[in-house]
Amino acid sequence: MTLDQLQTFLWVARLQGVRRASEQMNISQPAVTARLQALEDALQVKLFERTTRGVRLTREGELLRGYAEQIVFVQEEIRQRVSDPTGLEGLFRVGASETIAETWLPQFLEQLSLEYPRLDLELTVDISFNLREALLARQLDLAFLMGPVSAYTVNNVALPSFDLGWYRSAKRPDPDFLKTPVISYARNTRPYRELVEELGKRHGPGVRVFSCASLSASIQMIASGIGVGPIPNALAQDRVAAGQLQPFDPGWLPAPLVFTASWMAEPRNTLAERCAHLAAKVALSS
Repeated sequence: MTLDQLQTFLWVARLQGVRRASEQMNISQPAVTARLQALEDALQVKLFERTTRGVRLTREGELLRGYAEQIVFVQEEIRQRVSDPTGLEGLFRVGASETIAETWLPQFLEQLSLEYPRLDLELTVDISFNLREALLARQLDLAFLMGPVSAYTVNNVALPSFDLGWYRSAKRPDPDFLKTPVISYARNTRPYRELVEELGKRHGPGVRVFSCASLSASIQMIASGIGVGPIPNALAQDRVAAGQLQPFDPGWLPAPLVFTASWMAEPRNTLAERCAHLAAKVALSS
């Protein structure tokens, strides 16, 4: 019985399938099957039963899972407390919303490179909905998104929120919401839904809302006078100073954008956990 066999056993148990486990572990399906067979031979018990949806643990498999999780947890504790972080290597996949990418993400990436110089980074910038789906599909190791992610399999660390303000082109007067389009976030996001609901309550169904998945494009549309919209104040300051944007007060503000650093709780990912707390530290100091 080896650590590789126990880790493979846990991946198959969590994902309930050999193929899914092989994809996550980046090894072939025959290699996964061979490790499981070797483990069953060593223990002389059957650990999995096949179902129409994949595999499920036997009674003996459920018993082993508890012990295997303890063993892997101890391994991660040793790695976290004893190993030199500068020696960690491999691919680390980070996803970030555009709001984060436009503010403190470069400082985080710089600090990450200093602390883990041998890591290879894969960065994805997308809307929070897509980042959440990618995280749950284990296509990301760490995501900075509008959260928290409520799934029990996900850990979350709070990040600083972003206050929103209403902005228009500096060349245009304060708008009439029944005549001027409102530039908003993508349709399948919480800010879009909340904005449309509030506009409907205050101004009726006649308000036109232009959804846009790109925050930088939204800001450019507002600066060009195409419409008005709520923008994170941190991103509007430079354009206000440059005379491109002008804040205005319609009498209400959308709720701040709340972000978290989120990662999968199982199996324990010490690197993702460390980096989530590093991100919170960098964001607070930025």
